[in-house]
Amino acid sequence: MTNAIELQNVVKSFGAKRAVDGVSFSIPEGSVFGLIGPNGAGKTTTFSMLAGYLEPTEGTARVLGAEPTDVGALKGRLGVLPQDALLPANEPAGSFLLYLARMQGISASAAEPAVRKALETVGGAEWWSVECKKLSHGMAKRVGIAQALLGDPKVVLLDEPTAGLDPKVAFGVRQVIKGLTGKCTVVISSHNLQELEEICDRAAILDRGKLVAHGTMSELTANNREFTIELAPTSPEHAMRGSVPFAEVVRAIAGVTSVQFDGATGRMLVMHDTSQDPDAIVAYALRALLDNGARVRGLSRGRSLEQRVMELT
Repeated sequence: MTNAIELQNVVKSFGAKRAVDGVSFSIPEGSVFGLIGPNGAGKTTTFSMLAGYLEPTEGTARVLGAEPTDVGALKGRLGVLPQDALLPANEPAGSFLLYLARMQGISASAAEPAVRKALETVGGAEWWSVECKKLSHGMAKRVGIAQALLGDPKVVLLDEPTAGLDPKVAFGVRQVIKGLTGKCTVVISSHNLQELEEICDRAAILDRGKLVAHGTMSELTANNREFTIELAPTSPEHAMRGSVPFAEVVRAIAGVTSVQFDGATGRMLVMHDTSQDPDAIVAYALRALLDNGARVRGLSRGRSLEQRVMELT
């Protein structure tokens, strides 16, 4: 798998402060990648180095094989949406985007079709003649995304693309991003963990400048190696029959490595070998529990991304 982005032992210092401290990870082509971390984690600094706004103090960063600051090599191949991007108040959205298209090296004949395509992608085809100051916050945010998509770049960097948007507009932006999967590599820096879990296939978690975890979303949320079953309280009749304890029933299943059962809450956490078919292990566990009189109330795979981030940061 070819990598679109690679960081090797990247350090960024501001005086004595190391905002990013020895970070290394790669992002395969076609991925939708989440950059995650609390305030002060180094997320924004890492994003800024990928965008070419900052240079690493140590280490190397490569976007499509080039240094992010190499404007010539990445012209038309890298699109960026900064978090606080401002639009020119009195300029119509269409002419503003035309100017940016030409700045990116798109020819005069191809510029207008490229702009109209980008506006259509974000649901703003009718905004061509609308002055930017008359756009709502959500519309302006989508114009910003449109400029990042001009000319079909190979890598798109989006900083908080849905921040401040109402749920309906945010949903539309998420659909736009999902539609880019496989067409280009997308990196999203965001605090919205539920959103990132929904749209990203990979992510990196930063804390205090260091990389604490990275990988596929399945690996980060552990949904390929654990699941939780919610059971109703055991009836007195069932207890009197002297049945095998529920935890022991599940622990005996091939591929299960550990079982933690809290009788007070009815929560059973089951860890299993990742080399086994997880769907089959879930099915065996449910059948074994039902055959032994358990009442299953719910099932969840892995942990939420929010839970995982709270554990690591």
